[in-house]
Parts: sequence; C-alpha cells; structure tokens
Amino acid sequence: MKRLGTVSRTAQHLLVVRCDGADHPGIGAEAVDESLSRIGRVVDVFGPVERPYVAVTPAEGVRAASLVGERLYAR
Repeated sequence: MKRLGTVSRTAQHLLVVRCDGADHPGIGAEAVDESLSRIGRVVDVFGPVERPYVAVTPAEGVRAASLVGERLYAR
C-alpha cells in the first residue's frame, strides 16, 4: 500500500486528490482509505510534475463530499 494524497475537493462527481510528491500511482490504481475500504479508481493525473493531482472516480455507495480532507492510499 502506498500513500496517494489528501482529498482536496470534489468536482463533477470526482474526488480531486493532491499527491504527496512526484511519485503517484498510475491510471486504474485502486484508491482506499486507511481502513482499506475501497474508495474508487484513479482516472486521471494532472497538474505540476513535482506534486500532481489525481482524479478518483468514487466507488458505488461512497459519499465523495464526506471525504474532503481525508488521506487516501493506492493499492
């Protein structure tokens, strides 16, 4: 399990996650919370190379707005 980053906001039914560094997971990686509950999948990587953002499509039943400020991990 690798640290993905912190959910900064939601936009168009996606979670926008600010990565902790330049090392980010690839598109299609599974995003989980600290209890290893499935949150969604990475669908895009964008922004500055040094510290990019990733867009995560939430899984069925996940309330995206409640995750703002939470740390996510990639599995």
